[in-house]
Amino acid sequence: MFIVAGAAAHSSFKKAQLLTRLSSISSVQSFDSQWVYLFDQALNEQQHQSALQLLNDGESFELRQSASDEIQILVTPRVGTISPWSSKATDIFKNCNTPVHRLERGLLFTLKGVTEITNEVKQVLHDRMTETVFAQIDDAKALFSETAPKPLNSIDILGQGKEALVKANNEFGFALSEQEIDYLTEAFIKLGRNPNDIELMMFAQANSEHCRHKIFGSEWTIDGEKQPLSLFQMIKNTYKESPTDVLSAYKDNASVIVGYDTMRFYPKADENGHFVYKYKSQAAHILMKVETHNHPTAISPFAGAATGSGGEIRDEGATGRGGKPKAGLTGFTVSNLNIPGFEQPWEENYGKPSRMASPLQIMIEGPLGGAAFNNEFGRPALNGYFRTFEQNVNGEVKGFHKPIMIAGGYGNIRPDHVEKDAIQPGDLLIVLGGPAMLIGLGGGAASSVDSGTMGESLDFASVQRENPEMERRCQEVIDTCWRLEDFNPIVSVHDVGAGGLSNAMPELVNDHELGAVLNLRKIPSLEPGMSPMEIWSNEAQERYVLAIRPESLEQFESICARERCPFAVLGEATEARHLTVEDPLFQNNAVDIPMQVMLGGTPRMQRSYETIERKGNEFDASKVDLKDAIFRVLKNPTVASKSFLITIGDRSITGMVARDQMVGRWQIPVADAAVTTTSLQGFTGEAMAMGERPPVALLNPAASARLAVAEAITNIACANIEQISDIKLSANWMAAAGQKGEDQALFEGVKAIGMEMCPALGIAIPVGKDSLS
Repeated sequence: MFIVAGAAAHSSFKKAQLLTRLSSISSVQSFDSQWVYLFDQALNEQQHQSALQLLNDGESFELRQSASDEIQILVTPRVGTISPWSSKATDIFKNCNTPVHRLERGLLFTLKGVTEITNEVKQVLHDRMTETVFAQIDDAKALFSETAPKPLNSIDILGQGKEALVKANNEFGFALSEQEIDYLTEAFIKLGRNPNDIELMMFAQANSEHCRHKIFGSEWTIDGEKQPLSLFQMIKNTYKESPTDVLSAYKDNASVIVGYDTMRFYPKADENGHFVYKYKSQAAHILMKVETHNHPTAISPFAGAATGSGGEIRDEGATGRGGKPKAGLTGFTVSNLNIPGFEQPWEENYGKPSRMASPLQIMIEGPLGGAAFNNEFGRPALNGYFRTFEQNVNGEVKGFHKPIMIAGGYGNIRPDHVEKDAIQPGDLLIVLGGPAMLIGLGGGAASSVDSGTMGESLDFASVQRENPEMERRCQEVIDTCWRLEDFNPIVSVHDVGAGGLSNAMPELVNDHELGAVLNLRKIPSLEPGMSPMEIWSNEAQERYVLAIRPESLEQFESICARERCPFAVLGEATEARHLTVEDPLFQNNAVDIPMQVMLGGTPRMQRSYETIERKGNEFDASKVDLKDAIFRVLKNPTVASKSFLITIGDRSITGMVARDQMVGRWQIPVADAAVTTTSLQGFTGEAMAMGERPPVALLNPAASARLAVAEAITNIACANIEQISDIKLSANWMAAAGQKGEDQALFEGVKAIGMEMCPALGIAIPVGKDSLS
């Protein structure tokens, strides 16, 4: 191993922040941090000089040595992985005619005032999901050791019956219901073989509440009376009643509504193959999506919020045959902050689950994650909200220890790319973007069960990590494809989110009633030691799956090469509706299952409740001191200034922002809506606003839903909207489904706007999201 010492890793501001956290949990008095670059082979003089130029701007630094009253640790990427930084740096060295086999970057901490590094200190200094802590620098040689791939595991249903599946369900966190366990046991007995762990994980992800929205599609019985409509059917009723200007609803990664004819500005290749920016006259329809990323943000706020924004951006890009994200929003609802030294009279510290971040930590780190991903991808975040709420209601504490993290936005899409083309047997199936890593395993299932019912390690393992630069490369490939207009090589595209490839790839072909034959070892991977299940189901971010015709491969390959965006052809679509994932390394079929078993035939969920009456307390104004009340309201985070959530990001990206959050000469954050222009020319555009009112749901869930819609409408009314039916909504639903009164609240809220308010106003809800655990 060859070591090149780097510069100081933290600014004085960051050091002060980190020291405050360290000194609150240990006796650390001060610390230094330094980048350390590790090469798996010795460098010759020319390579060494190039390394100094590329890594240190030509400077040479000494490796920090520890004094007698100091202790050192080295934080590196997790052993057994090749970090995204390593991949990029290795490529850069190669492109600069200085090829190296592999290098990694570590962070050397020198701490004064402690004699040992406790687990609490380690938690502050590293991310245990993606990093390793070494006591000695030489120990980092382990980074370059080869790890043998883990084998496939089989669950012995034929020998042990249903109990084997119950045990695996608990061990792996599949979150399978009793009905699904019975269904799978029967299905594999009929197939005459035992299921592999990879197949069960795939089924769990593809059929999780997160991915299949089973509660919204369930049959309801209220007070013993069967209801004629599901929740989803009630939401779809708004589109049925008001379909005007809705081009795509409920069937793609984002909805699409009619936009304006405009002059879009983008590069096109001339007759010499040179790309030249020009204006192009075409319609720019509007795609819109709002997601939630609550569970990951509760466990790891920065990464959870960042990947929430990243996932929503991918949904926009993966709409139709390729869309262009334009502007985003983020929103947060948490329990009381309990800021040390600034506790408020209404706040009471009821404690929190140990595996979850505190509300204050979520609001310090989460918004930074969302803002960082949006900006680093190249998209402004122009809208949002922030609410805190936690209260003892009739002896039961209601709050948001599991936060709401909203990530949304809109973009544009060409009219002829709104609909996906039909995938045909023989079409190539491709994964585009970053490599597989053991990150976010089981996220779809993890977010679909009650928080705390799984082990802490499974909770943490379900959180993804972000790489916005890689996502931008993917988007540039998609942009180049849609700019080819009629010659767009993309037939169909989906983003890779919950469940990883195990959910995205079957979904891609199942939409067209096809199957697939795929090669597991063609999946780009940075962890040689992963098992087949981990390769197939991990949720490493910034990936898309898409289908192209075989004759388009050379063209697509050249586009990816130009953007330096990795891709791999995993296999092809088949007429037979059967999914086969071959593993040439272990010479077996890791997955060998009919599509019908995996994605069809599971029993429809049944839900029922007995209506309960909600009672509130009478409001007694006689005991309220007006001055005190005014100051309390102004200090409440829901009302107070949101500048700290806004100034953390660049709001001018794209050059098409007409109205951001800050208003007037003194830049006060009071804008009701965000407005962007359709293009760099003209006077048309798009607007978005938000509405939310969760505390009201404790008294009247239907009123809460109506108020949220009303607030969104009155907020967006500041924009030049010709008629109210031009407004389209994304409805996002959060509830602790199954808890007392929660199913009733959800049903009443959906009915209030799906069957009553929105149809009466002529407003459609073509898109939305539910988070019901």
